[in-house]
Amino acid sequence: MLPFQQKKIGFGVTGSHCTLEEAIPYMKELREEGADVFPFITPTVLKTDSKFGAAERWLNEIKQASGKEEIIDSIVKAEPFGPSTPLDAMIVAPMTGNSISKFANAMTDSPVLMAAKATLRNSCPVILAISTNDALALNGSNIMKLMNAKNIYFVPFGQDNPHKKPTSLVARMEEISATLKEALSGRQYQPVIVEKFND
Repeated sequence: MLPFQQKKIGFGVTGSHCTLEEAIPYMKELREEGADVFPFITPTVLKTDSKFGAAERWLNEIKQASGKEEIIDSIVKAEPFGPSTPLDAMIVAPMTGNSISKFANAMTDSPVLMAAKATLRNSCPVILAISTNDALALNGSNIMKLMNAKNIYFVPFGQDNPHKKPTSLVARMEEISATLKEALSGRQYQPVIVEKFND
């Protein structure tokens, strides 16, 4: 049996545009492992064209990777995933510093955060794959607050460029599946703090 057979997994994408290419393909990996993947995006992902690609490109890639023609791109569309269509788990990858700070302080102003909040309300795991330039600065307290919260788990993360960006941390996206597997059993995948890149 596939590891995530019959599991409904939300996959939230926030506006760390430099990390989208790395994170989005893991929707397909989860599908190949049996998951039914539901994609959620923030308004930034929906509308922003950047040097890393046009918004339309990323929307098409999310649709292909998730196998879903509809992306949950509004709070109204996300709200039913609480009581009426509960998820077994919610992943946010990448998760920006902006969304980290909001989530840690109970601000629910995007479809991704609405789905994460609803998943916690249902006592199911939320898995965060962070990508933020201020993780070892002002946002450090928010990350530690979330690490200490019930039913919140972190994909292992490390400094991606300690000399040029000494306060930046990025998750190892390739360990999303392993982190999800442990989280569904109520455990944090270890170790959490790692070198960003495997040798």
